[in-house]
Amino acid sequence: MGSIKQNYANNVLTNGKFDATDLDGVIPNTNINDNSIDNVTVFGTAGSGIPSVASDPPSPTVGDVWYNTTTNAFKYAGAGVGAWVSGGNLNTGRYDSGSASQSNATAALLFAGETYTPPTGALNTNVTESYNGTSWTELNDLSTPRRQSPGGFGTQTSAICVSGGVPNRPQNESWDGTSWTELGDINTARNYITGVGVSNTSGLAIAGGPGFLTNVESWNGTSWTEIAEFSTVRNGSGGAGTQTAALFITGYTGTVSVSNVEEWDGSTWTEIADVNTARYSLGGGGNVSQALLFGGGAAPTQALTEQYNGTSWTELADLASGRGSGKGGSSPGSASAIYMGGDGYAANPANAGLTTTEEWSLPEFTIKSVTTA
Repeated sequence: MGSIKQNYANNVLTNGKFDATDLDGVIPNTNINDNSIDNVTVFGTAGSGIPSVASDPPSPTVGDVWYNTTTNAFKYAGAGVGAWVSGGNLNTGRYDSGSASQSNATAALLFAGETYTPPTGALNTNVTESYNGTSWTELNDLSTPRRQSPGGFGTQTSAICVSGGVPNRPQNESWDGTSWTELGDINTARNYITGVGVSNTSGLAIAGGPGFLTNVESWNGTSWTEIAEFSTVRNGSGGAGTQTAALFITGYTGTVSVSNVEEWDGSTWTEIADVNTARYSLGGGGNVSQALLFGGGAAPTQALTEQYNGTSWTELADLASGRGSGKGGSSPGSASAIYMGGDGYAANPANAGLTTTEEWSLPEFTIKSVTTA
């Protein structure tokens, strides 16, 4: 056994090993000269001595380092690496819908939208579907069918669907988990709205058409109030956050897609870091310090996923297939997300409304082996 300082002497077992069951913190490598040690549950970092263990710890903290004696490899806990997987298909394929999916990928709501079946062509729908992480269930319909991305925000049990086309209409409906109720109309009827909010009592309706409006309206559960306009005129944008702290992400100006992002602090809009790839008609969600955006229209449609850390955008794993005009949301910490439906005309002109659902998950950590180049 190597040398052990006097204050640890009572932890020496009869077999010569060192029992650390009653110890807290990290035993520095100045106290132990070999790896003959039992019951260590706290793992040190490279600066305080690297422990040797027979198996990887089940719940390390990002930054922890250890030596695995079974695989004979140095390992560490790195930041989680996210990925998309297929989810259950929608019952009604559609695009340019409204959605409420701020909580996570296993609790989403999709409503309204556009269906397209020759020879009938494009139609408004009032269909509402709820997702439980495995399958979609059709619930009570909206009172007013609509398409062209009505403003949607909230959760699976507390949501808003406002305005939308065709034609543009001011009607605003509130969802309580069971049924829709018409409440106060929006001031400016429009389509292709970006909705931001976490319940049916507070949220924002940003931008929209006809044309390219800069109008922003705030909902207090009873009525809509016009507030400060954003800077770069566009629609078909993504959104994240709450009524008082939101992101307005990318969009289409009528001629080009833009990469602009603006942040709302409850009083004013401020331009912040651009995304890496300009696009519109995309999915997104999160909050002003951790947001996710994915998919979107352009030429061609996008499968790219980008994550915002409060300062800059980083590209992550792609969707399985590029598509625009779908709807999606992300949990506040970007740990889970969902992208629903979309426009599949390019792949199948006979039915433009996709039933596809993809789910995103981002684990807290990923165990990696140390390698040399």
